[in-house]
Amino acid sequence: MKNEELIDILLVEDESTLAMIIKDTLEGQGFRIRLAKDGEEGLRLFFQKKPDVLVADVMMPRMDGFEMVRRLRKTDKQTPVLFLTARSAINDVVEGFELGGNDYLKKPFGMQELIVRIKALLGRACPLMSDKPATHTFEIGHYLFNSQTQTLTHTGLTQQLSYRESEILRRLCLNRNQVTDMRQLLLDLWGDDTFFNQRSLHVFITKLRHKLSKDERIRIVNVRGIGYKLIDN
Repeated sequence: MKNEELIDILLVEDESTLAMIIKDTLEGQGFRIRLAKDGEEGLRLFFQKKPDVLVADVMMPRMDGFEMVRRLRKTDKQTPVLFLTARSAINDVVEGFELGGNDYLKKPFGMQELIVRIKALLGRACPLMSDKPATHTFEIGHYLFNSQTQTLTHTGLTQQLSYRESEILRRLCLNRNQVTDMRQLLLDLWGDDTFFNQRSLHVFITKLRHKLSKDERIRIVNVRGIGYKLIDN
């Protein structure tokens, strides 16, 4: 992210009234906002302007938000993406994460919630420096996990993880053989701990179990009502 300039946000939204409300609100918070009205224009501006955060509606003409993010993730794995969606089905939301989305916000939403979500994404993308260097690489059985590049490697084969998969696995690694609190995971990565988000988290845990399945010593155990535990014997 740029250190000496305003934080750039690219907002891709075809509802012009909503787009202007969001623009005015975020500019009042010190952000610089660039607008695009559909996925095609959004994709072009994304590569031209290299924003710090992409906020994108899902349902748009010409090219929807999912397809736009699918294309940009071929070359950009790092820029945080927040989807705005009127959809509520868990499969639609999970699809957005699988394509490379980092968070989602269901319409209608409050402007304050949008600001909180954006700031959370910025904080995770550019964490504050501390005296203790951050740990990015973890050995999990025969796997090598790099949370910075969001990759999981086993016998020379590398899998690309989504942002949420990587963040969940990083927390499990930091608490290896101890319980990682489910509620804290939900608050950190989803913004709230509703039942809907609990189901979404469980989908991500299932995906991680599958990606780690080549080493039988590794297990991610569900501690009912509390959280999850990464066991590496």
